[in-house]
Amino acid sequence: MARSLVVPLASTAPSKHSSLFPNFPFHFHSHSIPSRTLSLAIHKPSNCYTHYSLTSLHRRLSPVPALDSDVPHPLQEGSANVKGSKSFEQWDSWTAKFSGASNIPFLLLQMPQIILNAQNLMAGNKTALFAVPWLGMFTGLLGNLSLLSYFVKKKETEVIVVQTLGVVSIYLVITQLAMAEAMPLPHFLATSVVVATGLVLNFFNFLGKLNAGIWRVWEDFITVAGLSALPQVMWSTFVPYIPSTILPGAIAFVTAVAAVIMARTGKLSEKGVKFVGGISGWTATLLFMWMPVSQMWTNFLNPDNIKGLSAFSMLLAVIGNGLMVPRALFIRDFMWFTGSSWAALFYGYGNILCMYCFNSISREFFLAATAGLVLWIGMALWRDAVVYGYNSPLTSLKELAFGST
Repeated sequence: MARSLVVPLASTAPSKHSSLFPNFPFHFHSHSIPSRTLSLAIHKPSNCYTHYSLTSLHRRLSPVPALDSDVPHPLQEGSANVKGSKSFEQWDSWTAKFSGASNIPFLLLQMPQIILNAQNLMAGNKTALFAVPWLGMFTGLLGNLSLLSYFVKKKETEVIVVQTLGVVSIYLVITQLAMAEAMPLPHFLATSVVVATGLVLNFFNFLGKLNAGIWRVWEDFITVAGLSALPQVMWSTFVPYIPSTILPGAIAFVTAVAAVIMARTGKLSEKGVKFVGGISGWTATLLFMWMPVSQMWTNFLNPDNIKGLSAFSMLLAVIGNGLMVPRALFIRDFMWFTGSSWAALFYGYGNILCMYCFNSISREFFLAATAGLVLWIGMALWRDAVVYGYNSPLTSLKELAFGST
């Protein structure tokens, strides 16, 4: 989830989805979840994590129910029965490093699109940029901003970097589209305000210097925006096989506004308020998770399009999202784990599987990718169980989904 958590979501026919790939942290390539990362920043976890005492670290990592994944510092209550304190702290450090390292594949995925757009602009070929729907880019931008706010609350520094770079890189592409007049100027100016506001508010909130009321207003905005975008994007995937309409988004918008108002006026129970507070993070994750579905649908309708996919890009998507899985599992973040593992398995590896089935890649490449993914996920599950002192990785997965018992 990242930067994770990492694609332009467009309200266009499925056949056009393949042009949307440059935007998400959960990386899609020719159309789905590409994440943007403009500069490489791999933070050393030791700066953020190892200064905790062992006691405070254990308290910070106490498992919680999956629905509490979005709560600020959700892993600060209780005390985990952790064995092997040194190995526990070492794995904490390594998982943070893995998460930060995901910037590398995401950067490699995004830069070609930005460079290509720049070349077309310098050559005066503005028409080429119309192939990238600005609405899809804007939807991806909202997803990145929502996940940025989510991880800022959790103080996951490495993933904050991934998401921030995702926001900046998507905005670069949007700027290129505006320069090519592929995006209306008023929409670009409004987008610029949203980006600037989001980055500033998240920065000050990370430092603990933002008024709580202002932060709530921002959270309400991304909640309404995200919940409105999700059903509209899902519906648009199947156009023209279903009627083109804005009704799904409109209904979701009204529902989201009503939910936010009820939450802020005390009309909901404590559990209801917590649910509304977690909507923005989950809608962003579900938007990213929908991208593989959109791509698979496109592959099904137009098998010849598979030849246009880059096996190397799909492999980078697997690596980028896969690197986040150990950290998400270690801190028991169900939402982050779900988004990252889904993107690695169904976007990256899923497309590699499709390419193999249609003879677009060699058997050796497919087997190597399969073995690498299985070994990595297996290692993450095994190591997590070891540092927590469990006999089975299934216990870690149970805690991840349902919390400690």
